[in-house]
Amino acid sequence: MLHISLQIAIPDSEIDIHAIRSQGAGGQHVNKVSSAVHLRFNIGASSLPAFYKEALLKLNDHRISTDGMITIKAQQYRSQEQNREDALERLKALIQSVTIPRKKRRPTKPTKNSQNRRLESKKKAGRLKALRRSVE
Repeated sequence: MLHISLQIAIPDSEIDIHAIRSQGAGGQHVNKVSSAVHLRFNIGASSLPAFYKEALLKLNDHRISTDGMITIKAQQYRSQEQNREDALERLKALIQSVTIPRKKRRPTKPTKNSQNRRLESKKKAGRLKALRRSVE
């Protein structure tokens, strides 16, 4: 059972975890031990509330596929159990990140002084280019 908040928890049956072999250098040990973990979680088929499902599907995250499948690969540690815990923590963090309200961006106007500086630099560049022209 993965606890997201006090009221929300995901049962282990909804989280699919497979052990796979890690990538990269590591010698003989890494070639024969499946210490990396591949976690898959289907957003649509989960018991999460509708708010969480909609917000997760709207996220622009490379770990979420178009059909609503979250895929997390954990291979940071040499132990399979540590990688499993790491993958579950990353899933939990991803789901919790949806609950944080985003600040709405308020567009600002450029100051009068910044507008004047911009125009002066354009005039200066124009004068410099005029000096480069051939004399008739």
